[in-house]
Amino acid sequence: MHKHLKPNINRFKNKSGPGFKVMFTAFVIALFFFLLASTNVHTETYNLEKFSVANETIHSPITIENEKNTEQRIREATQAVEDHYQISHTITEERLGYITEVFEAVEKVNLSEARSSEEKLDQLNALLSDNITNDLPTEIFLPFVQASEEELQQSEEVLLGSLQSYFNEGIRTTDLEDKEQTLLLKIRYSSVPDRLKEQVTELGNFALVENAFFDAEATDEARKEAVSQVQPDMIQAGEVIVAEGVIITSDIYEELEITGLLNEERNVMPYLGLAIFSLLLGAVLYYHFRKMIREESLTFRHLFVVVLISVILMSLMKGVSVLSLSNESLYYVMPAAMGALLIKLLCSEKFALLMSVVFALMATVLFNGEVASTLNAHAGIYVLLSQFAGIFFLWNTSDRQFIAKTGIGIAVVNCMALSFTVFLSFEKYTWTDWITFSGYGILSALLSVVLTFGLLPLIESTFDILSDNKLLALSNPNHKLLRKILTEAPGTYHHSVMVANLSESACEAIGAKGLLARVAAYYHDLGKTVRPHYFIENQMGVKNPHDFLKPEESATIIINHPYDGAKLLNKEKLPKEIIDIAKQHHGTTLLKYFYYQAKEKDPHVKEKKYRYPGPKPQSKEAAIVCICDSVEAAVRSLEDPTQEKIKNIVHSIIEDRILDGQLDDCHLTFNELSKVENAICETLQGIFHSRIKYPHQDEAVKEAK
Repeated sequence: MHKHLKPNINRFKNKSGPGFKVMFTAFVIALFFFLLASTNVHTETYNLEKFSVANETIHSPITIENEKNTEQRIREATQAVEDHYQISHTITEERLGYITEVFEAVEKVNLSEARSSEEKLDQLNALLSDNITNDLPTEIFLPFVQASEEELQQSEEVLLGSLQSYFNEGIRTTDLEDKEQTLLLKIRYSSVPDRLKEQVTELGNFALVENAFFDAEATDEARKEAVSQVQPDMIQAGEVIVAEGVIITSDIYEELEITGLLNEERNVMPYLGLAIFSLLLGAVLYYHFRKMIREESLTFRHLFVVVLISVILMSLMKGVSVLSLSNESLYYVMPAAMGALLIKLLCSEKFALLMSVVFALMATVLFNGEVASTLNAHAGIYVLLSQFAGIFFLWNTSDRQFIAKTGIGIAVVNCMALSFTVFLSFEKYTWTDWITFSGYGILSALLSVVLTFGLLPLIESTFDILSDNKLLALSNPNHKLLRKILTEAPGTYHHSVMVANLSESACEAIGAKGLLARVAAYYHDLGKTVRPHYFIENQMGVKNPHDFLKPEESATIIINHPYDGAKLLNKEKLPKEIIDIAKQHHGTTLLKYFYYQAKEKDPHVKEKKYRYPGPKPQSKEAAIVCICDSVEAAVRSLEDPTQEKIKNIVHSIIEDRILDGQLDDCHLTFNELSKVENAICETLQGIFHSRIKYPHQDEAVKEAK
């Protein structure tokens, strides 16, 4: 678009807010969900006594810690920690050193010149340290000074080895007596010579002293570590507290109290949480409903359709959730994709994506096994992916039989989605379980397709929704209104076909509804059949009747044709969208030819008499049909429609519509108008193209494809 058009962007106006109806439809869905899900968050309470028999199996409604049991675990863990002792290696070395000193001194005395035992004992007494001689009588060493070197060596090895092992283990005060007895037995059955065993034992008892002392700091650290490893005793949501027929012991009764199953006052909180969640969903729906009404050319009928589909799908989810109480995986059978398929076919893909997310969030609550504090994320993911599969694979909405093919894609995605949740689960499932679940997923896809086939025509007829299938039926050339145009106004019929081709390509270039624009273009000039010969395309071989009428009379006839057509369409009960485009395809444009003709006779003639009463195009499709209608007529009047001429005339018509304010209410942006202009030019250049210039021809032959 040219730069001088840019300031006129402020002439585009937004529609007023959709108001109460949008809010009502959004919160009807939220309210219905709240009512259905109330039993899923309801916490039933019981009037039970200790040591009575449970009449039913009772599950925990929440995840909560049993603090009493946790404290008991902590006490047990603390008590299980043994006292820590620190071994004194100094004492160990000192006591072993005394033994070594004794044997070294004995060896030295035995090698001395002393002959008698008394001399050796005196000499030994002089060599040994006071700590040894003060605690041991001299007589104990007499067998040692009389023993051979080999006997002494055997005794020393046995004694040092035994003492070393005891000291390494740590000897506490309470252990001394046991260690002495153990040493006695060990020496008794060792290789120590019999005549030395008593003295070696006594020497060992001398060396045995306490070398392990209580370490308060290490003991405290060990106890803290043990406490940190204690896991809280948690009662999990959904966990069976007491099974049917089991006696309610004190521990079970305590768990019932902890989880609030004996306390009526705690029941209101889950309802409050559900109400907040429902309000949030309602707010999200209201925002997007309001936005889509403004931008997606949707009507309140589409909102009512979404409400109906939502009620049906939520009811199905609730029904399946009730059945799932005995089989937790039964939600895989849920025909979730049905909602997405119906909304995409009857409304739009964006609408379907929005509701898919909303339905998935609802599924997390409705499939929670009626445990108030839990959300079933697996069910939510499964429902979401199943619906997304339906939206993705249903790319051909104009072929109703394509829905059946879509079911195959849904089945595959269902199996993949449930495989994801099954394989990721901590629970152990067998391959038989997986095959069973896959069967559920395939059945879900089949039910989705069957229900879509069954509900689609019913909802279409009840709410008069214009689906692609209905549009295709209306585009049949044998439709009696199209036959009427062809037989009574053949020039108008061919003009309408050309406008339909241009409109469809332009709509598809910006993502608008091309099929709606095409079909509406077929019928947009139906009003010309009332007086067909008053329109130039039908004046074949006859004089123009406007030559014999006043400009005002001619203008009245021409201006009436959109509204005459709307009356005929309304009489035959065609969809409102097509009737609206027929009314709006001229907007409030000025009938310039007759206006300027009248102005030549009367300079003060009022322009309003020569303007269509409107309304202006209210949708993108209506605006594009309005543009293409003028473009086709203008290009058809060109003697030599070259590419340059076509481009200039298309641009000038779009510019004129903008400056005249005809596109103020249709939400077309300048970027989209640029794409529309390019699409129209490309289509026209394909229709009006020059052929090779043959001999004896002065001009190129031009024809339509």
